[in-house]
Amino acid sequence: MDRLESMAVFVRAVDLGSFAAAAVALDLSGPMVGKHVRFLEERLGVRLINRTTRRQSLTDFGRAYYERCRVVLAEAEAADALAADQLSEPRGKLRVTMPAHFGRHCVAPVLLQLARQYPMLELDLSLSDRFADLAEDGYDLAIRTGELDDKVGVIARRVARQGMVVCAAPSYLGIHGEPRGIEDLADHQSIVYRRLGQVVQPWLFAREGQPLQKILPTGRLRLDDLDAIADAAVDGMGIAWLPWWLVRERIRAGALAVLLPDQPRHLYDCHALWLQTPHLPLKVRLAVDALAAALPKLMA
Repeated sequence: MDRLESMAVFVRAVDLGSFAAAAVALDLSGPMVGKHVRFLEERLGVRLINRTTRRQSLTDFGRAYYERCRVVLAEAEAADALAADQLSEPRGKLRVTMPAHFGRHCVAPVLLQLARQYPMLELDLSLSDRFADLAEDGYDLAIRTGELDDKVGVIARRVARQGMVVCAAPSYLGIHGEPRGIEDLADHQSIVYRRLGQVVQPWLFAREGQPLQKILPTGRLRLDDLDAIADAAVDGMGIAWLPWWLVRERIRAGALAVLLPDQPRHLYDCHALWLQTPHLPLKVRLAVDALAAALPKLMA
């Protein structure tokens, strides 16, 4: 067996917590994952994992060996990336995770254009609002909107900013009137964005030289899809707080009107994240550069 391949299988089995999960992630059979680990143990003459029918746990040596394997694999990937850079064309699989709606409308078109430009580049895109783990889930790149959690070993680059606007249909405003200030929003029916199992996120408003003003929206409509919220707003069901790029055409067509037009827009940061590595692969660097160049134009 190839030692580097066995190390990679071993690391994935530890990261995912079981041979079965590693087998699924690596498209191998469960017994084959076990063979790779046993190959390393026999070669080293030391047990790496204590296994029972119910659980597995690293031995003390296995824990130290696991950390060294991660370093060795990272260096091997960096060496391969150097060779790819010499070819001056990105190639191989680029795995990217991104929010479903923002990814579908903004990120994916940019990456698809990159794939058209470079025929040796493969794309594996996941559009989901679940926050995937770069290391455990094996992604090269993650796109995130809003505030970021500080994570050791993760590099972030801002690639765009989404301006947020409050809007409503003329039919709604004809019945309920138009809010004149932020404090008036509490008197209106809000269409609330809420993902399953998560708390309602506040609407944020910029104030020059002061902290952001936060308004917790209330209303009888809660949806987890931004397009559905925009459609509900067009139908006169309430007011909505949405990215400008999403409602721009509806506003220009007169289906929605911008409320509080003199209020500065809150800018939601959009970041590209990747694992810190001695050498950033060409495919990742080109993808990040393409997003940083194209997304601000889509947001305008």
